[in-house]
Amino acid sequence: MLRIAVALTLALAGPAAATQEYILPTLFDVAGVAADDVLNIRTEPSADAPIIGTLAPDATRIEVVEERRGWARVNTAEQSGWVSSRYLNYRTDVWEDGALPSSFRCFGTEPFWSLSVDQGKAALSRPEEADAVHDAKTLSTGIFRDPTRAVVAGDMTLTAMPQVCSDGMSDRLYGLQALLVLGGGEPRLLSGCCSIQP
Repeated sequence: MLRIAVALTLALAGPAAATQEYILPTLFDVAGVAADDVLNIRTEPSADAPIIGTLAPDATRIEVVEERRGWARVNTAEQSGWVSSRYLNYRTDVWEDGALPSSFRCFGTEPFWSLSVDQGKAALSRPEEADAVHDAKTLSTGIFRDPTRAVVAGDMTLTAMPQVCSDGMSDRLYGLQALLVLGGGEPRLLSGCCSIQP
């Protein structure tokens, strides 16, 4: 009888019940923390781990790059740490098909580079070179709330895929691995990370 009830519940729920709510990285808001308290950021996903930072009770648009057993990895200062997931509310306005979050930016080291996209323009900055700005087209997979993106702009193409990534310069971790293909006379492939943290 229980099997029939479960099967009937799943059948009535339809495809929406099977839809994944989100894919990391994405943004969350702090919720359920008293106005005179803070949400602790800890070194490890444990309530006993040392505190390395805090989030205000009304903090919004916090980038989560990884989850583990009810804990969420976030960045603070030049390091990453863990907050209890039960005090975070998922934002549904982050990953829209064919678009980028307004705070999307990518960067790499050795060699240093950064790329930002704003109002349909991609701007690539590299030391000792003039900034390159091109009209940009953003492509997505069409999978519901999948953060995988490609940005095609002039003779460059950036791909960003969900994967925990280190910038190699700090103890911060990011949720998108970036590959930047530069065309032109001498094609190059650069690697780095992307962030959506405002």
